[in-house]
This record gives sequence, structure tokens and C-alpha cells, in this order.
Amino acid sequence: MFVFKAAVVGAGTMGGQIAQTIAAAGIPVVLKDISDELVAAGIKEARSVTEGQIGRLVKKGKLTEEQGAAAVAEVVDRIHGTTAYDGFGDVDFVIEAVPERMPIKQAVFAELDACTPSHAILASNTSGLSITEIGEATLRPEKVVGFHYFYPASLMPLIEVVEGDETSADTVAAALAFAQAIRKQPIACLDTPGFVVNRILMAGISEVFREQEEKGLSVKALDEGVGAAGVVPVGPYVLVNLLGLDTVLHVAEHMFESYGPERFYVSKALTDLVAQGKLGAKTAGDGTYSPTGEPNVVGDAEPDVPELVELLTLKTFVEACLVLQERVATHRDIDFGMMAGAGLDPRRGLMPPFVKADAEGLDKLLARLEAAQERYGDRFAPPVILRRLVAGGRLGASTGQGFYAYPQADAEQPAETVKLQTGDGGVAIAWLANGQMNSISPQVIEDLGKVWEAVKNAAEPVRALVIASANPFLFSAGADIKAFTSMEEAAGEKLIKSAHQLFSELGAAGIATIAAVNGLAFGGGCELAMACDIRLAASSAVFGQPEIKLGIIPGFGGTVRLPRLVGRGASLEMNLIGDLVPAERALEVGLLTDVVADHELFDLALMWARRLAGQAPVALGQIKGLSALGDEAAIEAEQGAFRAAFASDDAKEGIAAFLGRRQPHFTGS
Repeated sequence: MFVFKAAVVGAGTMGGQIAQTIAAAGIPVVLKDISDELVAAGIKEARSVTEGQIGRLVKKGKLTEEQGAAAVAEVVDRIHGTTAYDGFGDVDFVIEAVPERMPIKQAVFAELDACTPSHAILASNTSGLSITEIGEATLRPEKVVGFHYFYPASLMPLIEVVEGDETSADTVAAALAFAQAIRKQPIACLDTPGFVVNRILMAGISEVFREQEEKGLSVKALDEGVGAAGVVPVGPYVLVNLLGLDTVLHVAEHMFESYGPERFYVSKALTDLVAQGKLGAKTAGDGTYSPTGEPNVVGDAEPDVPELVELLTLKTFVEACLVLQERVATHRDIDFGMMAGAGLDPRRGLMPPFVKADAEGLDKLLARLEAAQERYGDRFAPPVILRRLVAGGRLGASTGQGFYAYPQADAEQPAETVKLQTGDGGVAIAWLANGQMNSISPQVIEDLGKVWEAVKNAAEPVRALVIASANPFLFSAGADIKAFTSMEEAAGEKLIKSAHQLFSELGAAGIATIAAVNGLAFGGGCELAMACDIRLAASSAVFGQPEIKLGIIPGFGGTVRLPRLVGRGASLEMNLIGDLVPAERALEVGLLTDVVADHELFDLALMWARRLAGQAPVALGQIKGLSALGDEAAIEAEQGAFRAAFASDDAKEGIAAFLGRRQPHFTGS
């Protein structure tokens, strides 16, 4: 499903910013509300956000004043305001951003069902209401999905894509692709109260609320102590002030009603302040703190900060495990959601729950939870999945496996950006370790070749090689565009040939190769996986061949191996459209051998490696070689086509637009 035009219903601050994110991505958008004044306010908000974004580019010297003014006008001109549903007859994607009341949302969706084309996806920006219930108001519940932005929508990168009971897989995939198209970072989850981030965040904050009110703690001292402890970006009550007391209270009450008083606590102070109209930043800062910075919450007792930090940390982890155990979301998406939506960013010294647990040691965490359960009750009972991991000796980073897999690289290494780990039974692991995006750079190609040579010439014969990522959140985001475009032509030609030779060997030599794809596998990353004999993926993994969006074509065998794996039709779709393909869809079309829960991926990859390492090496090599027959001529043709596309004006424009984070304007030359 393609989105050429979108709509937003509800032109408040959130709706205006949502419309801006769509318009800034080059997509026309209709912004509707019940009055001209509200619509005008929404457009004004969109303009203000755009001026701030463009103004920063002007200040950095990337745009002139005139170019900046033109860019602002271009974005705002894509937003059409209306008080009726005119302009909705040809929209492809609608986002509802009206007040968080089910009757209001169902009424809006019933209206949208009648005024939008049958193919249009109807999405709700609800922070926790049931997508399934909202969809019941329509005749197309399979096309109703949650599309939850975080405030402020213009800045926060996260979108929770929520699958209702009737939401189709195609709708979820289209919503994920649309989120990426508007430069957001989506996670997928099932339709349960609170979804992912709000549910986990509120579980931890509930413990702070409970302790503060039961013991009359000083809010200022509490915020300063917890905020400085390195477990949350800011103190809990400062955060509540920023988010809006009414919003937090609504979520807290919803969690309390859904999961009960043992797991969630509703702050009496917040209830009283909201009743008084003191909502935090949105009411001139008058909320948990007054505009002068003095607490509006009663309490002066000195807090036990280490105890509060322990309660907050443990309860956050327990709820994250429950979300995982209930299969609401994968552990990767849970952690990523807490990073992008709750500010638990490792670059700032903060860690999301599962990364933090692996770093500290799962056996130690189990002991802490058992002690907390004994002291505070069953809301701190250790989750089943934690007990299972500890029982299996998967204790975290120190043992090489916990919720994630970690390199246990050999002491002596043949390369830098790819780490070799050899083990027993003829199995080795090549860990891609090239920074945050794990891009396929010229150095990675060279280093992967060195590791492959080391594997082929190992003193103890290696019969199976697993290619995995040292980054817990992605496999590889694709080729390093900057590195490739800065190379001289002769060096580039040499690199492409060596990459093709290496990828061909992976698929034809007498060593079994298994790709363990744990997250994003785009472009060169996807092509590397395709070059392997067996492709396994975590359920949160996504694949894609986005080169067409840059005006170029796949350059590492993507036009040859992909049709062999998935057939001509599915191959053309991936290569001509360039959108992401979720793991389940990739399995369905034949790109993958198997898909498993994220935390089971590495175990499955090792099982395949051990099994294949036990096969007859000569026969295995012959089978692989025969299966790859015909690739050589096609790969040679792809290299020529890649050179032609890469030298075009469209390629120059596409790459420049990608690096400049703007829409390309192709001319066909």
C-alpha cells in the first residue's frame, strides 16, 4: 500500500505537529478540526515547528535565508486545512488525534469509514485505548491500526504501530513503511492497555508515586536524587510536568483499571492537581511544581534514593518482561521503544531494561528480585523468562548470551570491523561490528574477506559459519553511502569485484553459511544475508532493497539472488519499490528459512550450524556449487548495470537527497 496523500483529524498541538511530520516528508496532508480557529491553530503549530527545523539549517549555513523561507513555505503549502471531510475522498492514510475518549474516537472512525476510499488505512494516535474497539466502529477493522506518536511529535522519533485483533499483516507492514517514510522509528506491538512504553514507564513511576505518598517524601529531593542516579533522563515529577499531568493521570488510571492496584498506583497528588487545572508545562509550568519551581506536592521527608532507584529499576524490568512474555512486543522493540520513547539512551549513559539486565548479570538481577519480592510483595516476583534464562546459564554479556547474544571473540583477530569467534564442533561466528548502523563499508568488505580466509584456513577445520551482528538492534543498515561515493572509480571497481567474489564464495564453497538477522537488514546487509545458505531472522527483523530510492540499483547481487530465492514477482516488488519487508512476510515469500522469537535467534543459528557442520563436506560443497550455477554471468551483468545507474544524474540527486535528508527530484537522466 502506497501513501500519496494523508490526513489528520484533530488540529490540536499534537495534530498540528503530526501533520507537519507528514508534510516535511513531502506528502500532502489534510488537517481537519471542528472550527476554523482550531484548524488555523494547527497550521500555525506546523509552521512554527517547520520554522524551528529550517532555522537550525540556516544557522548552520546549510541553507540561505531565502532558501530557508522557501523551504518553510513548501512544507506549509502541503497542509490543507478543513472543517469538513472535503479532500478525504482520495487519501491513503488517516491519523486520528482527537481526545482520548472511546465514544469520540469511535464516532470519528465511523465518519472516516464513510468518507475515505476503501483502500485507505485508518490509524489512531491513541496512547492506550483499544485499537480493536476503535475498529469495531468501521466496516474495515482489518485496515484499522494504532499509530502512536510521542510528545512532542515533531521531535520524538518513536511511533508505536499497534495491531488490533482484526488488523491485517499488510496494514501493519504499510504502517511501518509509512512511519519510516516520514522519518520516524517504528516498533510493532499488540493491542493491550498501555501498549509498550507507557505501560512499562508507568509501572516504574508507580512505585515512586507509592513511596512518596506513603512516606511523605520531599518531591524536590526525590527528583534530584533519582534524576542524578543515571537510571532515568530526569526526575519522575519533572517528567510528569513535561508530559502533562492530565495525560499521565489518564494513563495511570487506565493502567490501574486494566491491571489492578498491585501493579499500578494512581497518585492522589496528581488527581488533586489535575482537578485544580494544574497540568504542568502546558499551564505555564504549574503542575507538580509551581511556575517558581517550588513543589505543589506535599512532603518533606528525606528520601532513601538508593531504595527508590531499586524499586523503579526492578519494577520497570518486571513489567518489560511481562510485555515480552505476553508476546505484546519483542525484547528488541521493547528496548528500542524505551530508548526512543522514554529517553533511556545508552549514548547518555542510560540503558533500556533488557540491555541493562544483560550488562548487570541476570543471576544477580534474579537475586535482587527475590529479595524485593520477600520485602514488598508479589509485584516484584521474578518473571518466568528470567528464571528460564538463568537456569540455562544465559546470564548476560559475561556469558555471551542473555536476552541478547554478545561476541566472545578470539584473542587474536584477523580484522577490525568483523570479529571472529571460533568454537567446538567445526562452528565459527563472524560478528559484524561496524558501529551504530553496522554499515557495509569498504573496510567491512575487506575485513569480512580476511575473516573468511581465516575460516577456510583454520587449523581445526570449520564446517559452518554463522554471520551475526554485534549490534543488538540491527543486522546492517546497508552500504556506507558516504564511503562508497568518496572512493576513486578504480578503487570502487576493485571493491565491487572483491565483494562479489566473496559473496559468491559464501554461497558456493564447502562451508555452510548461516545468516542470523536480528533486526534491520537493508541494501548490502540484505544482500549479505541472501548470499548465505540459510537465512534465519528474529521476528522483529525487517528486510529491504532501498537502492531504487537513491536512483541506483542493488550492487552486491540483489538483482540475481533475490529472484532466485523469492521468484521474479516478489523480487521486482522489493527492488522496484524499496520499502521494508517484515520478517513474517519475508518468510512467506521464501527469502527466509525460519523466523523465531528474538531471544531465540542465536540459539537457532547455532543449532543449524552444528547440524550442517556434521554433514559430509564434499557433498555439501557440491550441492552448494550446483545450486549457484548461472549466477556468475548474471552477477557480471549486474555490475555493468550498477555502474551505469551509479553514474547517472538521478543517482547523484538521489544520494545527495539521502545525505541531506530531503526528497529527491529525479529527471530520468
